[in-house]
Amino acid sequence: MAGHSKWANIKHRKSKQDAQKGKMFTKLAREIIVAAKQGGGDPNGNFRLRIAIEKAKSANMPNENINRAIQKGVGGGEGDNYEEVVYEGYGPGGVAITLNIMTDNRNRTAGDIRHLFSKYGGNMGETGCVSWMFNKKGYLTINKENLDINEDDLLLVGLEVGAEDIKVEDDIIEIITNPDDFEEVKTNLEQQGIQFAEAEISMIPQNTVEINDLEQAKKLMKLMDAFEEHDDVQNVYANYDIPDEIMDQL
Repeated sequence: MAGHSKWANIKHRKSKQDAQKGKMFTKLAREIIVAAKQGGGDPNGNFRLRIAIEKAKSANMPNENINRAIQKGVGGGEGDNYEEVVYEGYGPGGVAITLNIMTDNRNRTAGDIRHLFSKYGGNMGETGCVSWMFNKKGYLTINKENLDINEDDLLLVGLEVGAEDIKVEDDIIEIITNPDDFEEVKTNLEQQGIQFAEAEISMIPQNTVEINDLEQAKKLMKLMDAFEEHDDVQNVYANYDIPDEIMDQL
């Protein structure tokens, strides 16, 4: 993650190995099931489902798996009753962490998450303890190498179609929108021929906590990895900022 923007640090992502594809596909399918159950199985009329399908396809999830998940969501197959929950807490160094959960057993998952917080030097908090530190935003990224128009032109077009903020850092361009404007901004920019590396509703922290201690950073990364690897955790958001020189040592 060294050399990438702060947001790339804030929402921890790691490249998935082939051995992890099964777990990743399970999480993607779960999002499709819930999206289809809530808004119907037609992606043209269900924006959340359309985004979920796009994510699944970008991860090379087979069409058969995608269609099966949609059918489960609309009741055409045996589906699980997933409940969406948000858990919050603090990691090492006082880093605020919020997790989007999809589970069919809230008590089991709550126990698991509490254990992971404790194991890696954090603590799980009450609902709302850190969510006020984050703003819900539309979040889109573009790899500069895939950009066919001038960066200055992109800035103008992005703001014209309703983007709140556009950040250019290293090899990534980030576009932040109001959640209500996300679909319109994304659609308008796609019509301009722009391809997105990521497109999602995200939680952007208002402020960040800089972690300069190597051991603290190690614990924090282990905690983030443990959350990422948990079956019921769909997304992890945190407000840490680890300097490149520390990240290089991890």
